[in-house]
Amino acid sequence: MDKRDLDPTALVIVKETNTINFNEKIESMRKYAKENGVPIIKDEGLVFLKNIIGLKRPTNILEIGTAIGYSAAIMNQVSNSNIYTIERDINMYNEAKRNIDDLNIKNINIIFKDALEAFDLVKDIKFDLIFIDAAKAQYTKFFDMYTPLLNKNGVVVCDNMLFHGVVANEENYDNLTKGLRGLVRKLNAFTKELMQNEKYDTTLYDIGDGMSVSILK
Repeated sequence: MDKRDLDPTALVIVKETNTINFNEKIESMRKYAKENGVPIIKDEGLVFLKNIIGLKRPTNILEIGTAIGYSAAIMNQVSNSNIYTIERDINMYNEAKRNIDDLNIKNINIIFKDALEAFDLVKDIKFDLIFIDAAKAQYTKFFDMYTPLLNKNGVVVCDNMLFHGVVANEENYDNLTKGLRGLVRKLNAFTKELMQNEKYDTTLYDIGDGMSVSILK
């Protein structure tokens, strides 16, 4: 087995957050996200993601959904990987660019584009890890579009698979708006497809807001 192959049984579910360097800039990003309603990955999910990166030691990482650059900055703490991250919202893109520049991180490449239209910008790069944390209704399209760029034994991590607990509580669907019901159905369909996809070993983890890890066989 290559040293960068990821054995799913080796993943340790750690909920402590002391492995994250919450420096002054990172704290200011957290504060900005809270004050401006920007959804960022939960602390438990961050630690989990850092564990995966530490085990996998990827050369190239693709992130779909930059937001303010928070998760990309954290991923950079544990890796010297080249990180390519895609964001379609101009305000989020500008904020992320300011944050990454302030942190003086040179190996994070922010792409201003809708991820469904950005494939040609990264098509010549092979990735060891893809992190999907963007529009939940498009997870299937993101997965299908970008996983051909995975190296052998590459890993796909998806966040928000439980979507604030809604996905696991179907009896509450009637209380949701039509739009949310549609989103939950799409997430459920995506989860089912992941678990049935014979090209990947997929495990769902009840950590953070729900995370899936899919390892290309």
